[in-house]
Amino acid sequence: MAGGRNGFLLLGGVASVGAGALHLFAAGLHTEHATLARLMVVLAAAQCAAGLLASVSARKAVPATVIGVNLVAVAIWGYTRFAGLPWPDGLGTAEAPQLLDSTCAVLGMLAIAGAAVALVRPGATLPTAPTAVAAGLAGILAVAAMLGGAGHVHSHGDDHAHAAGGDHTDHDHGTGAAWPRPWDPATPIDLSGVPGVTAAQEQRATALVRSTLDQLPAFADVGSIGALGFRSIGDSATGYEHFVNTGYIRDDRFLDAAYPESLVYRVDGANRTLVSAMYIAKGKKIDDPELVDYGGPLMQWHVHDNLCWKAGDNGPQVAGVTDAQGNCPPNSVNPGAGNPMVHVWITAHQCGPFAALEGHGAGQAATGADGRRTDTCSHDHGGHR
Repeated sequence: MAGGRNGFLLLGGVASVGAGALHLFAAGLHTEHATLARLMVVLAAAQCAAGLLASVSARKAVPATVIGVNLVAVAIWGYTRFAGLPWPDGLGTAEAPQLLDSTCAVLGMLAIAGAAVALVRPGATLPTAPTAVAAGLAGILAVAAMLGGAGHVHSHGDDHAHAAGGDHTDHDHGTGAAWPRPWDPATPIDLSGVPGVTAAQEQRATALVRSTLDQLPAFADVGSIGALGFRSIGDSATGYEHFVNTGYIRDDRFLDAAYPESLVYRVDGANRTLVSAMYIAKGKKIDDPELVDYGGPLMQWHVHDNLCWKAGDNGPQVAGVTDAQGNCPPNSVNPGAGNPMVHVWITAHQCGPFAALEGHGAGQAATGADGRRTDTCSHDHGGHR
């Protein structure tokens, strides 16, 4: 290399610049979370600066800087694939890897590897041609990730409109991609094009569906969940059976697929098939801004204000619903509306991934001026059950 410059350090620098460029691009996708966007810009600047420094200096402090900056970036990425962060806003829930963030992490790891070799072998060089090819591939990879990231979650253009129209023609009423629309977990998650939904709301709702799909199957064996604290509420006669974990309800976790407050199983004789999580928000009102804004019109929280409960051997059991006069069956009580809840389905559902159970079990939800619920697709429920 010219001037004896360490080839591995140069490659690490190129990878660091590529990772920084991706972080800068990603910051533009998170403008709804100002603090997060600013931090991403700062991290992007640090990665780009470290990478450019690697092209002009071979001092020992340079590879150490490249390693340090990119190690922070990769560590944050790795942690947030499995758990949320309390700060900044926008990283509150774990997100499954996507093309954009995964490519950014790969470039960060390449930067770390190249700089590490440079520290161990300061005089190492690489042939000019392979170095140039590798640098070009890193650039192409970064650009490809940007293009893929632009269309995956945040694009609301013709591609998504076409997909929505092609798959859900019956639900398109000329005002954009209507909601709810049929959901099939075997197909890519597409919550795009819904009027009134911001990019941040779409991203949060998409991440919640993805994390539920990834983590809820751990509870598929109904015979094993009792040891975790889940108890049936005795509603199997409805065709679905809810198992509630009061410990998870009392904790401070919010929309955490690893700790679902309630599990819903489809009943088929003695068999139970896990179909949905029912997340419960402790101590909140149904119109709490945190709930309303989380997924916007995509998600509709509801409460059960007409259920009657009785004491059971393993905890409270559903005894039925109130009659027309608001009375419960003998030896049961109606405690009124409880904590708000929302379903996320891991099996196909005609009314979308956040559908409520139809009929009396749908509970009561806050609705808009038109009285329409977005978690049901029967049009005879009005604003209530």
